[in-house]
Amino acid sequence: METTTTKPTELHRIVADLKQNEKEISRLHARRMKLVAEFCRRSDARRGLPEQVALALSMTKHRAAATITAAEKLTAHMPKTFALLEKGSIPLTVAERVRDATAWLPDSKLPEVDSQLENALEGRNPTQARRITNRTVAKVDQDGHADRAKGRRRGRHVRLRHGDTGTASLAVAAAPIEHALAAYANVDQLARRLKTADETRTLDQLRADTMLDLLMGKQFGGEVLTHCYLYLDATTYAGLNNKPAELAGHGIIPAWLAREICSGRKTVFQRIITEPQSGQVTELGENKHSATGNVTELVRVRDRECRSPGCTRPAKLTELELCEHHDGRTESARIGTCPADHKLQTVRGWRHTLEADGSLTVTTPSGETYTSTPEPLHEPRTAQDDALPTAGDQGPNYCRCA
Repeated sequence: METTTTKPTELHRIVADLKQNEKEISRLHARRMKLVAEFCRRSDARRGLPEQVALALSMTKHRAAATITAAEKLTAHMPKTFALLEKGSIPLTVAERVRDATAWLPDSKLPEVDSQLENALEGRNPTQARRITNRTVAKVDQDGHADRAKGRRRGRHVRLRHGDTGTASLAVAAAPIEHALAAYANVDQLARRLKTADETRTLDQLRADTMLDLLMGKQFGGEVLTHCYLYLDATTYAGLNNKPAELAGHGIIPAWLAREICSGRKTVFQRIITEPQSGQVTELGENKHSATGNVTELVRVRDRECRSPGCTRPAKLTELELCEHHDGRTESARIGTCPADHKLQTVRGWRHTLEADGSLTVTTPSGETYTSTPEPLHEPRTAQDDALPTAGDQGPNYCRCA
């Protein structure tokens, strides 16, 4: 087999191109920061700004809020750091770490930090930049830094982040460092005791399993009652096929995991009736929790997630919203939105319109429009499908497991 050898000069050229490419990307990020700062400065109201930026840039509202903070802080109060980004001397990730480390600092002290960072950031990675900025901030505002350490602890919280293929991450954010180290040491010691000769799990897996068992109270023989909604084809539940199921707020999960979740002793099932040609929910069967025809429950099952474009909060956290129908009526224009998007109804310039096909069009104060289409519960069926139901028949037998 013939092999080729790449000359060092060719590799050097590729690396040089990579560096130049990164500089150009940094300049574009700086340009975006300027535009975001200008947009916020010219807007009539602060409320709804993160939502507008999120829609315009196809990012989450949390990310949009952080983008606004960085744009306003760096362009107005840290011009030297911003100039480094604008010249391509530092990447956006470094600029963002500077933003995070100075978030609590009064605007009056930012120029001094900015001056000290001017020659300290180039060539640094994001972790190094964060540490350098933290040290600089501690010198510039010693008393404030000490108070900030206490304030950060008061902001501790548990964060759940959904992953892919039936996984998620659970973390304690802003935990006191001494408690976090002690907790990790305890979990590590317990996991190492379980690592016997016949144990097939890795030490990492044992740490994760030990921590989850502790949090779920298994050491006390307890059982945690979890309330979640799972949507699956009845034939999938019966084991006749392996079509993926949908876990509300998470997304698609494999059939074997769906059946495992449904095997709980306190599981409640509810039949869902769909329109076969569209896959949209039209009716709910009776269950122990809700009566047939309950509009609130029907909307939440139909939408499953917040209907605002880009929002993925699960339907159990949403609020019913009465919006303008495409023909001007509001009686039937009921959708599920999360509390944050629901509040936009009261903000001047925002308009929500439900189209005839169930699509929701959101108009922002700047006049931009964004549309979300309701996700079908199953693949729409066409005339080419062998088992296409005749008019008036129901779609595939779907159920909700709670």
